[in-house]
Amino acid sequence: MEHIELFFKSIFIDNMVFATFLGMCSYLAVSKKVSTAVGLGAAVIFVLAVTVPLNWLLDQYILKEGALVWLDAKYGVDGAETLDLSFLSFIMFIATIATMVQLVEIIVEKFSPSLYNSLGIFLPLIAVNCAILGGSLFMQSREIPSLGLALTYGVGSGIGWFLAILAIAAIREKIRYSSVPPALRGLGITFIITGLMAIGFMSFGGMLTGGDEKTEEAPKVEAKADKKDPLKKEDAKEIIAENTKINK
Repeated sequence: MEHIELFFKSIFIDNMVFATFLGMCSYLAVSKKVSTAVGLGAAVIFVLAVTVPLNWLLDQYILKEGALVWLDAKYGVDGAETLDLSFLSFIMFIATIATMVQLVEIIVEKFSPSLYNSLGIFLPLIAVNCAILGGSLFMQSREIPSLGLALTYGVGSGIGWFLAILAIAAIREKIRYSSVPPALRGLGITFIITGLMAIGFMSFGGMLTGGDEKTEEAPKVEAKADKKDPLKKEDAKEIIAENTKINK
């Protein structure tokens, strides 16, 4: 259940484009055709699915404070107490991402030269795509506890970015036949559509969180009728009788 919740949350609620507006450069530049958008989106899914788990391993076993506890003291390093390599997070994460992007570039150039030519400079620029680095940094800041959840988050974030660029590419292909005001043609109408789509994706915010809070019913207090004590009645009668005697 935790994996399913994180998967759908990373796609719809924490969408890289519509929630945090990461990866906008390639989102706007490569979304003129659906075919090109599908190719770049698939590449982003692959890179995120590989780099987020790899960077999770780097963070857990090398970069975090005390992560080098597995090192033996005979090597002259007391990793459990002295070493905190978290300041290397950006460098290590970007190195991992750049390696995977180079692998994707080689594969695309080998098996789909037309897609490689249509993507142009934006394929190698995935290495500096802020959505790719953002996935690893969000994984680190949210302290995802396991490798499986890191893989789920990476795949979900990639699919969310893929859906965003696919949707805007399909709309831009259709909107070129519409009568758009000259001042809004091109990026102007694209930004407006992106904003409207972001508002639409905000409606998913309560999809996984709306049912968490349970209303607590106030405890029902049953009104109990006070039962009159017969002993008190007798005492009252004796007091009245004594008072009448005194008055006489």
